[in-house]
Amino acid sequence: MRRPLSLNISAILELPIISHVRRNHGLEHATLHTLANHLPNTMLIGHSDVGGFWIIGDVPPEVLHTAVLEAIARLRAGERQLAIHPNCGTNYVTAGALAGLAGASVMLGSGKRVQDKLARLPFAAALATIALIISQPLGLLLQARVTTSGDPGSLEVTAISHKKQGRMTVHRVQTRG
Repeated sequence: MRRPLSLNISAILELPIISHVRRNHGLEHATLHTLANHLPNTMLIGHSDVGGFWIIGDVPPEVLHTAVLEAIARLRAGERQLAIHPNCGTNYVTAGALAGLAGASVMLGSGKRVQDKLARLPFAAALATIALIISQPLGLLLQARVTTSGDPGSLEVTAISHKKQGRMTVHRVQTRG
């Protein structure tokens, strides 16, 4: 008898390319938390990939260098919560997906008449609101378990570069390991 296929999410998350992106994502978040302490009220955007991460915003290069080194040191010291960030795209995708599914599920079977759809609109809005409330802790949990890693492992920063594009500065933090 054949065994059913089982999805081993842990094995998938530890694939080298995925593990590297998750650790970069965690370091990106830790860097953003550290930068928030150094530069309060500064609008920043981050994006991670397999080669490192980007920070977009008005950050002096020396402040970014200090923040990246502090972030990786703090992660290595066990401050794994720094890998979780409230403004992560994971949170927004979770919220949008749950709210959209809640609203759409209410509309299933409502027929083609506009009046029938409008009659269900308050229920759709209520369900979408509940979904948004649920999505907040769920998005943080997904970050902690899937999209980021608070354990940098052998990750090391190999280069940090900066480029001015118009009024914005784009910083690239490259990693390996």
